[in-house]
Parts: sequence; C-alpha cells; structure tokens
Amino acid sequence: MHMQLLHNNKVVMFDRTDFGRSNISLPGGLCRNDANDTMLKRDCTAHSILYDIGTNSFRTLMVQTDTWCSSGAVLSDGILVQTGGFNDGDQVVRIFVPCDGDDCDWVEFPHLLLRRRWYATNQILPDGRRIIIVGGRGQFNYEFYIHPSDLISMPSDHFDLEFLRKTSDESENNLYPFLHLLPDGNLFIFANTRSIVLDYIHNKVEFPSIPGGDPRNYPSTGSSVMLPINENNQIEAEIMVCGGAPPGALRCAREGVFIRASSTCGRLKVTDENPAWKMETMSMARVMGDMLLLSNGDVIIINGASSGSAGWENARNPVTRPVIYKPYAMDSYRFSVMETAQRPRMYHSSAVLLTDGCVLVGGSNPHVFYNFTGVDFPTDLSLQAFSPPYLAVLHDHVRPVIVRVDETIGYQTPFSVTCVVANFLITGHLLVRIIAPSFTTHSFSMNQRMVILKMVEVTCVAPRIYRVTTVGPSTPEIAPIGYYMLFVVHVDIPSSGAWVKILYK
Repeated sequence: MHMQLLHNNKVVMFDRTDFGRSNISLPGGLCRNDANDTMLKRDCTAHSILYDIGTNSFRTLMVQTDTWCSSGAVLSDGILVQTGGFNDGDQVVRIFVPCDGDDCDWVEFPHLLLRRRWYATNQILPDGRRIIIVGGRGQFNYEFYIHPSDLISMPSDHFDLEFLRKTSDESENNLYPFLHLLPDGNLFIFANTRSIVLDYIHNKVEFPSIPGGDPRNYPSTGSSVMLPINENNQIEAEIMVCGGAPPGALRCAREGVFIRASSTCGRLKVTDENPAWKMETMSMARVMGDMLLLSNGDVIIINGASSGSAGWENARNPVTRPVIYKPYAMDSYRFSVMETAQRPRMYHSSAVLLTDGCVLVGGSNPHVFYNFTGVDFPTDLSLQAFSPPYLAVLHDHVRPVIVRVDETIGYQTPFSVTCVVANFLITGHLLVRIIAPSFTTHSFSMNQRMVILKMVEVTCVAPRIYRVTTVGPSTPEIAPIGYYMLFVVHVDIPSSGAWVKILYK
C-alpha cells in the first residue's frame, strides 16, 4: 500500500494493520498487542518490511498502530517521517532512521498530530526540516510537522483551508489531494477538479477547473506529476494530471455498474501569466494509475483499471500495459503503449523509481481483508521491476556510466560529474538531472520532483571519458535540502543514478 525509497537503496514498505494476519511472522516470537485493533488484539505477523534492492531480500519491521491510508516524506537528513492512518494511528507520527544493519525499526509518537490524518498528503518544504500535511477525511485544514530541534522557535498549529471544504462532495473526491512544491516556494494543490496555489504564509490564488468535469482524487483516483524544472531555461512550473473517474462512478460501482474511467490528461503551466489547462487524450482510460517521473524526464503511467473507481471491489478491467509519455514530443508522438503486460495491480498497489532506472511495482488488494482465492483479483503480495525502453541493451553504447561525482552539492555552486560514454554522439549532449525519491501510495507519489541542472561545459578528459560541469540548484524552493538521485542523460538515455545530498555550502 505504501512505498518509500531511502538513500541507502532500501525500500520501506507497509500495509494496514487491520487486514488480519499477514503471510510473514515477526521474528523471535515478537507480537503486537493492540487493544484498539478491529481485527486482532494480538498479532504476531508483520505489516511492514525493509526491502534491500541489491540483495533482493527483506527483513520485517514492526508497526504498532494502524497505518491504513497514511502519508509520508523524507527529511533532509534522510529520516522518513510517516504520518497518520486509521483508528489508533490517525494522529500518530512514525519515524524510520535508515541503517545498513538490522537495528533500525519504526519509532512511534502517539498524538503528535493535531488532527486526524487519514487520506492526507504530505510535501517536504524547502528547508528540508518541515513537512506540510494537507487534508484527510473530514479535515479541511493543514498542519506542519516540524523537526524536533526547531519546535522551540516554531510552534505548531493547524490552519483552515476552505478550498478543501468547497471541493468535497458526498463521495469525498478530494482525499489525497495532489500537492506540488512550486519553484517560488508556494504550494500547488489539486482537489477533485479544481486547484489553487497556496501561499501558506499569506493567501492563495485559484485556477480554472480542469475541463471535462471528471474528478481526479480518491476515490476517482487519477494521478499527477510536476514536469521537470529546467534551470537552463526560464524557470517554469507545469503540472500534469491524468486519469480518474466520471462523477457517480463510485456510486455506480457499489451497485455493480462499472463506468469507463477517464482517458484525459490536463497540463497547467502555473507560471504563465494567465494559466489555462491544455487537454490531451491518453492511449487508454485509467483509474488508479501511478504517474512517475523516469530518469530521462519521461513520465510512466502504470497500474490501475479502465473502469470503476478506487475502493473495495469497485474496479474492473485491469490495465496491465504501462504507458510512457514524452512531455516535449510532438502531440501525436507523446503517448507510447508498452508491450510488456504486468500482473493486475488494482487498489492498494504502489510503484517507485529506483536508481538503476527501473520502476519497482508491488501489491494489489481490492478486498476488505487478505483474499488470495475465489475472487477475480486476488490479493497480490509480489514485487515486479518494470524496465523502461531506455534500459534496452541496444542503447548501451550511448549510455553514460558515472565514475565520479561529489556526494554533496551546494546551491548555485559548480561541480563536476565524470562519466564514460562508449559512443559519444557529436549531435548529442549530456544533461545532469536530479530526482527526489517519492513516498507513493494510492496512485500519487508525494514529494517527487526532477530538476535539470544548469550546464556549464562538457570536456573530454580521456578516450570515452567526459567531465560534465554543471551548477547546483538555484534555490531550496527549486530543490529542497536533502537526498536526490543524480542521473546523466545522453541522447535521451540515462545512466544509473548516484545518490547526492544537496545542502548549503
């Protein structure tokens, strides 16, 4: 249900705790005793794991309270802050400090949140030490998680957001609102069909509704990305929203009628003087599709179904073929349907980008409990790695291989990346991109962003060896302080990623 890639190339995964027993026992006779749990008061099975990509292995983790439909973000020091959930977990903050051994686990802080946060969305703020937490079921407000060492100087509070109340309806189509941190430090919020830019210190600006009238947030679950910010050009911020379900889709699904999902995407250039949605049509209708920025700047749309809505038993016709979208290609060449067919990944599946350029996909459980037999879409606890076309062997001769890069990068500070390119094309060029790892749940990847860094020069220092000189991000608003995957891209073919940390120098 939830995934977060950490800077040590391990992935934290977790589910809800009230499905009943999972298929993995906790070690050493360890059990969770929870008098508030609606299924099991004593549960000796795991509902969270730490997956090691390099060894393709995992170990169990212990969550004490219910993490159902919660949210998260990673602080500048690499610590995962995970917030909210259901029942006894709805006001809990959980901390996970990455480690290379077996001695790190969840640490929980009950009642640290001021409001119940179930189906809320998180966004890390520029300083990397504060997280804004927006919405949740019945919560038309937002609050901040503040790094403990800052609490003395920055007391916490919650703040009303009437926009969330106005965009709510009987189906609660503004749960898990889409949040994107804009290059000016303001927050773009999309809920249902409408969006605003929130200056969370002063005021807000409202945009036109997305055309067509189809809701895009849970349970009419579409997805959204902010397209790459390019520091080589005038700074622009463009939001893309794809998929969803027509009004009434949830009600009809509960009555056994599964309406075709939305097949449209909208792009809104927020930085334009008069922003207006530009609509496109996807290759196929999709609800509950995950949108991820790939390491070459393309967007993948993966998982989901072509009819119905999110929620228990509410979707049919799984979409098993991913789509890749090229944002800056000619209109008729932007969408490409991949031939690879994956397992059905319905409600409560998830996906994250890895440093090797693959997309890790896992989960699927459209049932109230674990249900492995006798249903159309059994609970699926497997993982898959989807390899985008740029990983094909035929591209290896132009693929950069990073051999050296600084582990830390300063704002507005030049630095170099040394890479090997077997066949450097005269007409091609090298670009350096950084991507923030996302917290993905319910078809939205919180905190993901890509910045194309400003280029200075490319120098051939030896046969097939090139030094790319580039400049660190202009501001923390463009790239908040913290860990990023760095990729070198040559003629649209990316290297594997290297972890770097952006900070003030």
